[in-house]
Amino acid sequence: MKGEPKAPEGDEQERTMDNQTKKPYYITTAIAYTSGKPHIGNTYEAVLADAIARFKRKEGYDVFFQTGTDEHGQKIEEKAEKAGVTPKQYVDKVAGEIRQIWDLMGTSYDKFIRTTDPEHEQTVAKIFQKFYDRGDIYKGCYEGMYCTPCESFWTESQLVDGKCPDCGREVKPAKEEAYFFRMGKYADRLIEHINTHPEFIQPVSRKNEMMNNFLLKGLQDLCVSRTSFSWGIPVPFDKKHVVYVWLDALTNYITGLGYDPDGNSGENYKKYWPADLHLIGKDIIRFHTIYWPIFLMALGEPLPKQVFGHPWLLQGDGKMSKSKGNVIYADDLVRLFGVDAVRYFVLHEMPFDNDGVISWELVAERYNTELANVLGNLVSRTVAMISKYFGGTVTRPSSHGEGPDENFREFVTGTVSRVRARADELRVADALTEIFALFRRANKYIDETMPWALAKEESKKERLNDVLYNLAEAIQTGASLLDSFMPDTSAKILAAFGGTDRSLEECARFGLAERVTVTPVSALFARIDFKALEPEIEKIREAQRAEAAAETAGTDGTANTANTAGAKGQAESSGQAATETQAAAKKSGIKIAKATPAGTANTAVSVVSETEKKDAAQAEGGTAEEEKAEEISIEDFAKVRLQVGEIVACEKVPKSSKLLHETVKFGAETRSVVSGIGKHYKPEELIGKKVVFVTNLKPVTLCGVLSEGMILAAEDENGKLALVVPDDSALESGAKIG
Repeated sequence: MKGEPKAPEGDEQERTMDNQTKKPYYITTAIAYTSGKPHIGNTYEAVLADAIARFKRKEGYDVFFQTGTDEHGQKIEEKAEKAGVTPKQYVDKVAGEIRQIWDLMGTSYDKFIRTTDPEHEQTVAKIFQKFYDRGDIYKGCYEGMYCTPCESFWTESQLVDGKCPDCGREVKPAKEEAYFFRMGKYADRLIEHINTHPEFIQPVSRKNEMMNNFLLKGLQDLCVSRTSFSWGIPVPFDKKHVVYVWLDALTNYITGLGYDPDGNSGENYKKYWPADLHLIGKDIIRFHTIYWPIFLMALGEPLPKQVFGHPWLLQGDGKMSKSKGNVIYADDLVRLFGVDAVRYFVLHEMPFDNDGVISWELVAERYNTELANVLGNLVSRTVAMISKYFGGTVTRPSSHGEGPDENFREFVTGTVSRVRARADELRVADALTEIFALFRRANKYIDETMPWALAKEESKKERLNDVLYNLAEAIQTGASLLDSFMPDTSAKILAAFGGTDRSLEECARFGLAERVTVTPVSALFARIDFKALEPEIEKIREAQRAEAAAETAGTDGTANTANTAGAKGQAESSGQAATETQAAAKKSGIKIAKATPAGTANTAVSVVSETEKKDAAQAEGGTAEEEKAEEISIEDFAKVRLQVGEIVACEKVPKSSKLLHETVKFGAETRSVVSGIGKHYKPEELIGKKVVFVTNLKPVTLCGVLSEGMILAAEDENGKLALVVPDDSALESGAKIG
């Protein structure tokens, strides 16, 4: 994908590449600074890069997607000292949390680099030595204004209202011995490159900013070492100096590929460099479009093809601050709305070159209007109609059908070209809009054809079949296009229609399936009552305020939710346990698709207990007193065996209003399981569904039926129940969790 105004070279040719001739595509994010837990604005960049990477793979490219963490600098050293740990201990913890959030959001990176990786540190030292040997670096003394959060020196004339021009924070006078890079030596070359490669800096507004505010005014030499702190990569020939954090951080884009300044670079570097796209926030565009290309010129290496400075995702009620309790984190959003709902929001609500806005209320609104009303409703009622009127199977029409059909088919098959055009310009929000235009058009087609009216006349049964088949085809095309942006939702929709992910070329054709057999599916996105979420949101805010107060008091400096004694209880009540469960599931290769808000959720599962009588009573809604939950050790939890099971048969238990009898397949093994979910699910809805079971419970007999396991579900205070399901529907039954 290229930003405007150029389209990718050899566009049509590249789109027909087979596996042997795939063109490499290298995409990176900026590496996240390990000063604390990333908020949703930071997370947006990783999700955006993932969507681009997934779409490029769908186009047939050999994609290498790199992200990671920036872990050196004075700010890290100060935070570690405050927390009473070593800098390495501090960054290990925060880097782990960042990677966990990236994983939670489903980012399909190929490499997660850390600037504390030995290979990276060794290569940076070599690069610094090479610059010095070539005369690009000299020793001097710096005296000016220093911004600690940005790790940047400024002259008085560069300050804005006496503060850092990048972050707006206070600066302090600083003077120290330092090494400097001769930036002016390469400035003219860089200006020429930018002028002759209009696609290099995107959007165009970012290019104009860099040219007018920096390059054309003349570049000052850049300070590239420090002596006032020690947490950094030592300068190889002068150990009292450490390498400036930005020289260290920027080089990750080549060290992660195996670059070697001595000429022994690895195969990945030879294959993927220069990068096709550096995706970064607009606030660090200067470092990536001035410093970074100049460093590459000094190394004699080619420049990246494009640097895209994306806008910011802003908090709707002012600047994010834990003391205000208004910081929005990805894991909190996922716990309340689900992964794909959060992916949809951040990808769809961000303009191409203007800042976007996020708030709890806005996420809930988009969830209901777009995901529940447009997509969820379309899928559920189409599946329901095919099941009701044709026993679950419709066949390809023998003719093109009546008037509305042709227009509908043309709209569906034309969607792929519109999506590709938007994606190739990096207009991801617009690409998603085109996909949802298909879903909206499908809902309109239902209104045009009125299947419920056709079903009343036997003579129109063939016409009804054709209408429902056309809907099924359209939904499968839309789901296949949705895969890059909402992969879990795409997989669930395709599974419901018995289909597989279609290539872009297949999305341009209609009527691929000879017949379509649907599987009953629960609502993809059940409508949300925002008022019901408000107590949970307030708990999150209270936990943040408590943590901020503790940090101010000096009891904690890690900036991670629920690490202080004062915030621990609040964090737990707002769902920290749910987040940890998600993390444990991810470690085993399973994601929990949708978590019920913690604090209101109960583990409501199939009834297995000490005696048949007690179990049956509880399963039927008995009033046995609820015991207070005890804390358990990790050793106790390790005794619980969790596995993915596929329900292959299901029926009601006689003389019971709530009990269902499921036949469950665990790999080659089949078991009988009884569960008390009959008020929430019909037997036919469960057949073919993969869910999570406890498989090492002592068997019991309930109402005369043997139960050899327990199905996991969650139930809120309003009595709404949902099964815990693996996020990847393609996962084999029998897969172990933990």
